[in-house]
Amino acid sequence: MSSHDPKFLARAEELLGIFRKGAEFSRELLRENERLRAKLAAVQDRQETAARSPETWEKLRVELLARIATLEAEYTSVRERLDQVERENNQFAQRYIEIEEENNNLANLYVASYQLHSTLDPDEVLKSIVEIAINLIGAEVFGVYLLNEETGELRAVACEGADLESFPRIQLGQGMLGKAVAAHEATCWDVPQRGGDLSQPVVCVPLAVHDRPVGAIVVHGLLQQKSGFTPLDHELFNMLGRHAATAIFAARLYSHSARKLNTIQGFIDLLTK
Repeated sequence: MSSHDPKFLARAEELLGIFRKGAEFSRELLRENERLRAKLAAVQDRQETAARSPETWEKLRVELLARIATLEAEYTSVRERLDQVERENNQFAQRYIEIEEENNNLANLYVASYQLHSTLDPDEVLKSIVEIAINLIGAEVFGVYLLNEETGELRAVACEGADLESFPRIQLGQGMLGKAVAAHEATCWDVPQRGGDLSQPVVCVPLAVHDRPVGAIVVHGLLQQKSGFTPLDHELFNMLGRHAATAIFAARLYSHSARKLNTIQGFIDLLTK
């Protein structure tokens, strides 16, 4: 929220007004204290007279007690108002922190999306996916799988935390991972693992373009500071499922077209020589 926002300025002015009233109330208490001291001195001077006039003494005592009760009620009211303002300030500060975190998360998602679509080189796309999995998901042991449409087999083509050959092959639609990829929906299992056991996945993020499987990101272990998955993580899974798949599909298509173009150009060059 900008400091020039009318609501912010109105809120700030309201808080300043409350603190000014509190300061004025404190000064009034001091002045009232001085008046009471003067009255007390006068009462002490008139003790003998008051002793001879019980009615006068009783009247003065009642007036002083009433004034004290009024001051105590005013003090209690101001104290309650200040407590309420403090609670509202705490809520405002908490909401500000939440908004800052949301803005930071949105910025991270934007950067991740930009990285995925900034190149048509398949190797660069895979590198971006690996960086996103490490920096945003918090994955420590994971593999990026691509689907062989002819055999229906998914094989790891990029990884982190283990040798590429050690990641199991996945048959589309079979087993827990194969079914998760075929379902086109990110799937999480139990508590995040720390050991990186390749037989126990933590999360599988299918990569698909219009319900057409392209591959998957399978995480087997998380970084030490990652205690679990948040709603933002699930948003990131959905984003990766769409954008990473599109980036891979586009890079593959471009690479295939480039090879065909080179072949055709070579054939034309051969014919024209």
